[in-house]
Amino acid sequence: MNEYLNEVGKKAKAASAKMAVMSTEDKNRGLKSAADALVEKAGYILSENAKDVMAARNKVSQAMLDRLSLDEKRIKGMAEGLSQIAELNDPIDSLIETILRPNGLVIEKRRVPLGVIAIIYESRPNVTADSFGLCFKSGNVVILRGGSDAINSNLAIAKVIREALNGAGLPEDAIQVLEDTSRETAAELMKLKEYVDLLIPRGGAGLIRSVVENSAVPVIETGVGNCHVYVDETADIEMAVKIIDNAKTQRMGVCNAIESLVIHSAAEDKALKRIYEVLSAKGVTIRGDERARSVISEIEAATEEDFAKEYLGPFISVKTVDSVDEAIEHINRYTTHHSEAIITGTKANADKFLRGIDAAAVYVNASTRFTDGFEFGFGAEIGISTQKFHARGPMGLEALTSYKYEIRGNGQIREI
Repeated sequence: MNEYLNEVGKKAKAASAKMAVMSTEDKNRGLKSAADALVEKAGYILSENAKDVMAARNKVSQAMLDRLSLDEKRIKGMAEGLSQIAELNDPIDSLIETILRPNGLVIEKRRVPLGVIAIIYESRPNVTADSFGLCFKSGNVVILRGGSDAINSNLAIAKVIREALNGAGLPEDAIQVLEDTSRETAAELMKLKEYVDLLIPRGGAGLIRSVVENSAVPVIETGVGNCHVYVDETADIEMAVKIIDNAKTQRMGVCNAIESLVIHSAAEDKALKRIYEVLSAKGVTIRGDERARSVISEIEAATEEDFAKEYLGPFISVKTVDSVDEAIEHINRYTTHHSEAIITGTKANADKFLRGIDAAAVYVNASTRFTDGFEFGFGAEIGISTQKFHARGPMGLEALTSYKYEIRGNGQIREI
């Protein structure tokens, strides 16, 4: 085993034992100390971030450069995020269920931390602070492996947080950022099951696929979103246009933006013309099947790849169907199990869609852009799980916990 990673793992495991029994008051104190330190040391963080930005300039897109760049407002935002997490309810040791057995045993099911969580992520330095905050409040230790393009920023943020924790008398090893950003070290981190209890990849489809395929540590798959909106034959067309516009164009590079439209043939003539008018005015290119192109000749021909693609940009596919059942079949074929929506005026079709679609979040007459921990009332999220085990959808504090059974007796023994 890589000696450096082995040392990181040992420190994380030792800190995990302390975090598991840490009081809510101490956790909140640590979060607030870290928040204050981020603001106080903003100058240092910005100077380190400038190194990353300078190295990345002319090598990445403007959108990626913006994700990488920090300013005082963004650092204050990270600090406010930690302060907000401190105000959330602590899930640890909360009672889930009590079972009273006939023999007098009292069995309590209580929430406990997962332990050590490793996160592999790309570009965005704010993930360093956000991930720490959620893991710390839920009693977990976090090992962070960011991309090489943000290494100076990530190390600076972690250094400030670690110093704040140490100054507060709390375990600084509750957060560790790997200085080695090589693929080899990332691959070894995926095998560190002696120390790591859960691995969360945050980034593009390639990163997530690599982690899922190669990790020996349990993985929660997050983020990839080929999200659909189905416009039913009974849909309010203006409502549909408004929702589709919001879900596609508010922010095109996020995982809960829609990439695919499915339209009932009976609504296509009227609906598609209005959708095309609004989306094309905002620079979105529509790629559709033959029936969609027969309605609007300017629509480009869609390929099989288009129906499966997460564009994260100004493109959208269109598929024509003749029933809600056909819509469900098409969506379930191409879904990434993130967020799907139906626009309909028929309760029966809404109910059938809700039951039939296999996704973490299924909407009726609302934008998929709401799939977010803050919008769901969780306060924050560490990612959006697109799988079924053990968490699904936006992952707040409770999703970073497991449970154990505490059994109290007065001398019972098993007779059989």
